[in-house]
Amino acid sequence: MLDEFVWGSVSRISPEAPVPVVEVSGYSFHLGGAANVAHNLHSLGSEPRLVGILGEDDAARRLRQVLGEAGISAEGLLTDPTRPTTLKTRIIAHGQQVVRADRESTKDISRSLEKRALARVAAALDRASALVLSDYSKGTLTRELITECTHLARRRRLPILVDPKIARFGAYQRASLVTPNIHEAERITGVPISDLPGLARAARVILGKLRCQAVLVTRGEQGMSLFEKGKPPVHIGATAREVFDVTGAGDTVIATIAFALSGGASLAESARLANRAAGIVVGKLGTAAVDSQTLLDSLSDGSGGGR
Repeated sequence: MLDEFVWGSVSRISPEAPVPVVEVSGYSFHLGGAANVAHNLHSLGSEPRLVGILGEDDAARRLRQVLGEAGISAEGLLTDPTRPTTLKTRIIAHGQQVVRADRESTKDISRSLEKRALARVAAALDRASALVLSDYSKGTLTRELITECTHLARRRRLPILVDPKIARFGAYQRASLVTPNIHEAERITGVPISDLPGLARAARVILGKLRCQAVLVTRGEQGMSLFEKGKPPVHIGATAREVFDVTGAGDTVIATIAFALSGGASLAESARLANRAAGIVVGKLGTAAVDSQTLLDSLSDGSGGGR
């Protein structure tokens, strides 16, 4: 995805409708979706290999340009001229989002594109230490592609980390970790979550349904909770001193976990590090990535909030 930000100010209401008139002062473009996961991995010091689908349009050209400026390879990206590149345009005035406009297609990619994408994934996994599947319900991660990608990763004994969406949730069988937010966990399981016992019940349902190794439920201002098979739950308090924008926080979480696991950390250690990284990015406006030095500094001096 490409995230476009339109910056401006508001000094009057439109005479045409009761809406603000934004006087535009500038534009900026940022990596979104799986590209933001790759950006976070690269900022932390990894070499991400990104696989995804773009359209054949200005947003695709801009996205490739921003990837190049960030030092991230676009070799794994495929083009589908029948669909638009996912573009999210946010209009910001005085530091506040006024409105967001999305241009996208959510239909499944064709079987021929599935096969080409799988070939790119297979080539990338030969040199990888983890597989991250970032699902945004935009049609790229079809059930068939999910099944085939996870099969390839299991054969290579690689961790499989999933940021899921509800529509394809059941396809993520035997993943190493799934990271739903608390609202997704409720909808997926049908279990009301108003307290920690309810949260634990929902996590057990997910562990059983997917036969996965662990579930990390992100809980917004309450932090996150890790449930691993055969281990007591780990509840991690939020570290952000001030929440300015949650855009892309889930991307930062799963990228940091993948980075830490690849370096030999445990899931619990990885989750704590990811929680700290998320606490940093929510204090910034728009999609953002945490570099390794900023993360280290926050751990040593307590910045980014917390305990």
